[in-house]
Amino acid sequence: MKFATKVIHAGIEPDPSTGAIMTPIYQTSTYVQAAPGDHKGYEYARTQNPTRSVLEKNLAALENATDAICFGSGLAAMDSVLKLLNPGDEVIACDDLYGGSYRIMTKVFGKYGIKFYFVGMSGVNGLNALMTPNTKMIWVETPTNPMLNIIDIKAVCDHVKGKGIMVCVDNTFASPYLQNPLDLGADIVVHSATKYIGGHSDVIHGVVITNDADIARQIRFLQNAAGAVPGPQDCFLILRGIKTLHIRVERACQNAKKIARYLKNHPKVSKVYFPGFPDHPGHEVAKKQMKMFGGMISFDLVVNNEESARKVLSGTHYFSLAESLGGVESLIGHPASMTHGSIPREERLKVGLTDSLIRLSVGIEDVDDLIQDLDQALALI
Repeated sequence: MKFATKVIHAGIEPDPSTGAIMTPIYQTSTYVQAAPGDHKGYEYARTQNPTRSVLEKNLAALENATDAICFGSGLAAMDSVLKLLNPGDEVIACDDLYGGSYRIMTKVFGKYGIKFYFVGMSGVNGLNALMTPNTKMIWVETPTNPMLNIIDIKAVCDHVKGKGIMVCVDNTFASPYLQNPLDLGADIVVHSATKYIGGHSDVIHGVVITNDADIARQIRFLQNAAGAVPGPQDCFLILRGIKTLHIRVERACQNAKKIARYLKNHPKVSKVYFPGFPDHPGHEVAKKQMKMFGGMISFDLVVNNEESARKVLSGTHYFSLAESLGGVESLIGHPASMTHGSIPREERLKVGLTDSLIRLSVGIEDVDDLIQDLDQALALI
């Protein structure tokens, strides 16, 4: 089954009781049993919900996986993955990653005896100096947030194969349409489904996806035991969003390519971070492991200060100043003070995240209108 068919049909059947083509929202907390243990596969809605079950089957198919386990947010999904670890275990993570990921690693799990090391992963050699017998997980984001660095997933997986180290890839920036890390050797994929998968900025959701039966069993136990589950309305909205995932992401990629070219030639822009450029350090790897180059762009201003960035950020009309990404509408943000505000300034500067860096989540509007919007905002500085 091809991807465009999967988003519509994988794991989805008409409702058996009514024939409804859309999966119903089973808004219930519990299920009636004929006798103790004599039920129809559902006992309590934290443990199982039919709407969620359909969504999990569909999401698993999109990543060519056997299991998907849904959560109330992307960070709740990440939390469950990190709970696979024990005190004394060590994690090597890419040094350019979402601020919330950095925060949960260092401020939450760091208190429980798990050590986190952050390193550039443009090549696998950086892993060698940090790997010890206690290394149990490699955490990868690619493309990275917000610097759009590209990490060779297959190279990382091959490098640690047979060493008892799990590789988890946060695939949020790419979406399952552009990139499938499990096919490249990863053990776990995590998505903030709030972003491209949902795609309409109206739901918070997360998912863990794997082909490993033991990992799936442990994550499903944590889903029930810790209880950070999504409601059926949330699951319905994600299912609805998935149906147009490929169309939305393709248009966003097309728009982003044109906007990146425009920004690269703008006299007030000093640097554009976009893996679609042939001179991007990760361009060839991105060509190999992604269908297209994504809908995210970051750029620095010639006048490198927060004051100039704020003028641009507050000067757009079609680009809305807001957290998040991956929706149909275009968003503009300031990572240093917004999505990555939890990362110390000296740490973010090491990876190039400057005070003037602006991040764009390119939507599906007319690209000429978006370029005109950026043009008038940049004219303010």
